[in-house]
Parts: sequence; structure tokens; C-alpha cells
Amino acid sequence: MRFAKWFAVLVVVVFSASSAMAAGFRLPEAGAKAMGMGFAFTAQADNPSAIYFNPAGITQLKGSNLLFGGTFIQENGGTFTGLTNTAPTFSSKTETQKDLTFIIGDAYYTRTTSTGFAYGVGIFTPFGLGQEYKDRNTSIFRNQITKIDLQTIVVNPTVAYKVNEFLSVGAGIDYMYGRAKLAKNAMYPVDNSTNLYNLDLKGDGDAWGYNFGLLLTPSQNVRIGFSYRSPFTLEIKDGDVEIRNIDNTAILGAGPTYATTIFGGTSFNTKGSAVIRMPATAALGVAYTMGRLTVEADADWTFWHSYKSLPIDIRNNNSILPDSNAAKNWKDVCALRIGAEYRVTDPLSLRAGFVYDPTPAPAETLGPELPDATRQNYMVGAGYKIGPWTIDGAFMYVKKNDRTVSNIRLDENNRATGMNGTWSGDAWLAGLDIGYKF
Repeated sequence: MRFAKWFAVLVVVVFSASSAMAAGFRLPEAGAKAMGMGFAFTAQADNPSAIYFNPAGITQLKGSNLLFGGTFIQENGGTFTGLTNTAPTFSSKTETQKDLTFIIGDAYYTRTTSTGFAYGVGIFTPFGLGQEYKDRNTSIFRNQITKIDLQTIVVNPTVAYKVNEFLSVGAGIDYMYGRAKLAKNAMYPVDNSTNLYNLDLKGDGDAWGYNFGLLLTPSQNVRIGFSYRSPFTLEIKDGDVEIRNIDNTAILGAGPTYATTIFGGTSFNTKGSAVIRMPATAALGVAYTMGRLTVEADADWTFWHSYKSLPIDIRNNNSILPDSNAAKNWKDVCALRIGAEYRVTDPLSLRAGFVYDPTPAPAETLGPELPDATRQNYMVGAGYKIGPWTIDGAFMYVKKNDRTVSNIRLDENNRATGMNGTWSGDAWLAGLDIGYKF
């Protein structure tokens, strides 16, 4: 699949996708129409983004359809107030992450035949994560994480069939390409305040999955949808590990032994690997139409139990450059989504939605790479048709609940990690899609 990989690399470069706009590091921003309805779109699924939300829905479309666009994300840096372990004594500290902006792209093509058979392909970003602290050498989290960037792209060929007026089915194969970057510092273990070195790890990998969906139409006004997407295991092999600014003053052992002695200089290069297990997802939705108004409610599950740890294996490791396997033990969660669309005129539709999105991250394993919290998402949107063209726009505000944790502990290498304190933050997003029917 060399072609598929390089195609995915190109798409990642064009759509620089990395953030975390649902609980955990899931990204449901795969279509502006769905965003305007609070992503309650599993049963409606009536535009090409159905490839992501429910592939059975593409049987509702006529002829050939193109849809492409993206979502602009403004992630306001989260603020932490409390205690960490990056000082000789524990004292109250405050840290604010950088404000970050991202663009997530989406593109779809569908074709429906007169025999009830439909097919298509979608390109979207189901998972991503971006967090960065202002100064890697002074951050209170520098011994744990100062930057993380996870980018994924999925190419999803899809087929669907309208069995009868009551039932449509759809399924697809998912090819994922992903790349990750991570930055942190090692600290002098005696007083936990001196930087031993800066570490940067980057690499890429790919994974395969599948998805399927069902669409039931028990009456003219009611639609019921179900969709499932399998988990992905993204293996990053032979990533580049760069060790820089190695300290040559802190004594680590008898001899005396310095960090530069262990590494053979002030810089060192090696390889590393990591495994990121991304969860399966499922959604069940019911839509009801009353004249010009359609209302939908969805239950959306993310099976985060697969994300038990984040193993990182360093080749040529040593006493101050160890492997790591940070425990995560995330929990399965169910987000509740509700949305509505009112067709003001034949060309113009107005939309609104709300999502209650619980966090999967338990307090005991919460880390500064993703200080996750339960969220309330508020959305509004609109759509307009001009001949064969459609324009859909949406705006979304993400309110993260304040998250208080107390989890300072020793890791498997007898190094203190964690924090005792409170996180707060928010974000906003704007999406735009343009469609063409021919």
C-alpha cells in the first residue's frame, strides 16, 4: 500500500490536523452540517459526510455528489493551578498552555445508482491531539511533557445498498496514516529541578480498520440509524529520537559520572517506537421530521478501554534514557447529542445542537499531555442551496468543566510524575463545507 501511504501523507500535509475536540483525543468534526446539529446525524445522514456518520445513509442521495471543506479550531490554552514535582519543594504553581490553532479537512465523493446500490470514498480525521507548553526548559511539566502532536488521516472506501423501503445497509474499509511528535525533558533525579537533556521523538505509522451502518425507515417521518467503527492500533516504528542540550555538570554517580559521559557528548540520536491504541466507536440515533423541522437525538459510545497505556520503547536506552509505559486505563463513555434543523425555505436551513461529552480519563492517570475534562458543546449552523451547489457552515463552543486531580506518584522508573491541582479551559470551532451534485 505504498501509494495509499504517500497519498495519506500528502493529505496530512494539506490538512494539518491535530487537536482534541471531543472527550479524549477523538475528533468528530467530519462535516459542517452535522456539526451544526450537534453531531446528531446518525439517523439523518443525508449528505456525503454520511460515509463517516453512517455509511448506509448514502443510499438516500441521488446521482453523484462531492463534498469538501474543513474546520478551523481555536484551542485556548488550558490553565493549571496547583502542585507539581519539578522543584526541590512542592509549592503552588500556575501554568498555561499555548493557544493553538488547527485546520481539520474533510472530503467525500458518493455515487448512487438506480438499482439501490451506492458507493463512495471519504477522507477525514477521526483522532488527533495537540498540546504545547510555553517554554520547555522552565515548564512545571517539563519532566513529563512539553509538547505532543498526534495527527491521523483515514481514507474510507464505502459501499451501501438499499434493501427495501425500510432498510439500507453500508460498510467500508478504513486505512489510517498517522504521525506523532513528543517533547519532554529529563530531570536530575536528586532535586528534580535541573534539566539533564531535551528529548524529541517523532515518527509515523499506519493501521487498518472497518466500519458499517444500518438505516431504518419505519415511517415517512421517522428514521433510525446505527453505525460502528472498529478500533485502530497505530504502530510507530523506527521513529527518530533526538537528545539535545545534555547537561555536563550534574553528577549522577561515582567516578564522577556525568550525563555527557553516558551519552558520549552533548547530543545523541537513536530510534524509538510507540503503540497508540485508538478506540472503537458506535452510535445510535433517532430522527423525527415534522413538516419543515427535523429533530434528532443520538447516543454515541467511545470504547476507550483499549487505551490502557502508552508504551514507548527507546533503542540504545540507558539509566537516564529509559523505556516508558505510562498507565492510562481510560474508561468507555457515552456522549449524548441532540440537534435540530429547520428548513426556513427550500434553499435555506437553520440548525442548532448540544452535546454532553463525558471524559474517559480517570483522575489517577490524568497527565499534562491531555488534561481531559467533561465538556458541554454548543453549536449553531446554517445551510444554503444554489442550483447544484450547497454551502454548510457551523460554529461550535466547547466549555470544559474544571478538573481537579491529586495524583502525584512514582512511575516504574522511580521518578515522580503527576500533579495536584485544577485545570480549566475552553475552545471554539468554525466549519465550512461546499457540496456539488452532478
